[in-house]
Amino acid sequence: MKRIIILLFVSVMAIGTTFAKDQSVAFIDMSYILKNLPQYEQANEQLAMLSKRWQKEIDAAQQEARVLATNYQTEQIFLSETMRAEREQEIVKKENEVLELKRKYFGQDGELYKKREALIKPIQDEIYNAIQDLASEKRIEVVKDRSADPSLIYMSSKLDISDQVLRKLGAK
Repeated sequence: MKRIIILLFVSVMAIGTTFAKDQSVAFIDMSYILKNLPQYEQANEQLAMLSKRWQKEIDAAQQEARVLATNYQTEQIFLSETMRAEREQEIVKKENEVLELKRKYFGQDGELYKKREALIKPIQDEIYNAIQDLASEKRIEVVKDRSADPSLIYMSSKLDISDQVLRKLGAK
């Protein structure tokens, strides 16, 4: 019985080793690739500028809401019931405008998301195509992103094809 188990174990190990040798694996470092692509840096700068501009707009609207609230607090005792209700509605309306601006620009499907998608997605597609071409040329079956794999402890530098991907993309 022991011999059968040992024989099974040895044959499984031999099959596994043969399979592993037949597979070709390479790694990339996506963060390294992106850092070395000028078009990615330009896209990030554009996104940062838009983000700052939209944030200034939101900050200005928030400041207007604060001023309305502060003025209301100081003038409240001098106002009639009708005027108080109008001012309160005005404050609520301005606060809702601020929330709407935040959602419009920075929400889940906001302008920043759409702009990021428009600027970054073509770059990612270009990288993916370069990786796919390179993998096809070198008969690589599996390409993993080492920057996204926290379980990766060690990798031989011979397996890293990041620079080759950059060259394929025309980056220096």
